[in-house]
Amino acid sequence: MEIAQIKEELKKILKPSRYRHSIGVEEVAMDMAAIFGYDIEMAGLAGILHDCAKHLSEQELLDECNKYGLPVTDIEKRCAHILHAKVGALYARIKYGVDNEEILSAIRYHTTGRPDMTLLEKIIFTADYIEPYRKPLPRIDEIRWAAYNTLDLAVYMILENMIEYLESTAEAIDTTTIETYKYYKGLLKL
Repeated sequence: MEIAQIKEELKKILKPSRYRHSIGVEEVAMDMAAIFGYDIEMAGLAGILHDCAKHLSEQELLDECNKYGLPVTDIEKRCAHILHAKVGALYARIKYGVDNEEILSAIRYHTTGRPDMTLLEKIIFTADYIEPYRKPLPRIDEIRWAAYNTLDLAVYMILENMIEYLESTAEAIDTTTIETYKYYKGLLKL
């Protein structure tokens, strides 16, 4: 499916604010790809599609996982909203015709991250956090600077913010996010 078609489809199913966010992630991902020497079109496609399942309710996300045999952890059952990444990767393949595993993996891990992410995974993970239409977040200016200069540091700072926020709300933290945080903390020797 052509990118223009994908955008038209997403515009129909996503709330206007979510669609605007997706456009922001697409744009930031393309900028970051240019800076870090990654394929700009692939980064843009992963960026525009990263939230393609975000319109589904928690129950619908669980139902889709069940329907397609996607494994669901205990934490994902309690915090089913994070399943939009896993289901989004599936939808990117079956609804939007994406067969590139790098793109699918970047969509799959854009909420939790994963240890030793690929460049595209880091770009989408970071672009999702720093895109300009998002509400202001703690240390966002520092994180944006790092995103364009020291990408691993930006990933670490985002993970640190996410964990601090989730701990303050007493929401469960996905184990992959904790493993990813520890990985990047060790990688950066912090």
